[in-house]
Amino acid sequence: MKGSTLKFVLFISLLLNISMIISAGYTYYQHRQMGYAPCFVYDFQKGNRFIFNKLDLRPEQMSVFREKALPFRTKIIEKRHDILQKRSALLELMRADIPDNLAINAAIIDINRMQGDMQRMVITHMLEMKAMLNKDQKKRFFDLIEETMGSSEDMPMPGLR
Repeated sequence: MKGSTLKFVLFISLLLNISMIISAGYTYYQHRQMGYAPCFVYDFQKGNRFIFNKLDLRPEQMSVFREKALPFRTKIIEKRHDILQKRSALLELMRADIPDNLAINAAIIDINRMQGDMQRMVITHMLEMKAMLNKDQKKRFFDLIEETMGSSEDMPMPGLR
């Protein structure tokens, strides 16, 4: 009797451990996919409009936002992927027994340029969205962005835990 009870308890423990590992892996994967995307980026395909739900958009505004959002999101994902590849290359340069400081500095400059380009894309997109809003919507838009940016102060630095 004791042997079968012990086996049952061990089996339950194993199932809990596996579910925790799967949950942790899924959470890690989701955070990795999102990277450090601002919270005002939206995904209309899943019906999740994030801050745009709070702007009380008219149907025609929502239609225009949707048309602009999907291509923008695709470009941002591509840029983020390119930056991640550059970061991986930088890490490989740093792993070398004798690191090439010139190559490392060039990689840093390239990553900074790419991040700047992506930031300009985001700002341009935000200004395009702003131009379609009325006065009250603009105020809420920037209040929500400010709130989102304030909450990112608590975001951990990559690689530091």
